[in-house]
Amino acid sequence: VQLQASGGGLVQAGGSLRLSCAASGCTFSSYVMGWFRQAPGKEREFVARVDWSGDSIYYTDSVKGRFTISRDGAKSTVYLQMNSLKPSDTAVYYCAARRYSGSDSVPGYEHWGQGTLVTVSS
Repeated sequence: VQLQASGGGLVQAGGSLRLSCAASGCTFSSYVMGWFRQAPGKEREFVARVDWSGDSIYYTDSVKGRFTISRDGAKSTVYLQMNSLKPSDTAVYYCAARRYSGSDSVPGYEHWGQGTLVTVSS
């Protein structure tokens, strides 16, 4: 499984970005897809997850109402639409995939993309 994340950049507070993560080398519909982020000096943390069919979605509290995760099976791509961005959202964002039901923690995901940097200026 290869995951290629893109879409990061520099944005002012209150702005929006959409991250994309293209999957290859796998049957996309067989994987739960997640987004994580790691701010400077902090541990990697869970942000959002969408299940195999897209019916079940879960967000960490700090992004609820601002971020939207979605998946497009035809493009084997998962997205993270980020609105009302805050400086505290500044981090490297990683997409991840897991095959089976499990924990939305870093060890719970088997495959990782390379990360894309999001910087939110105040």
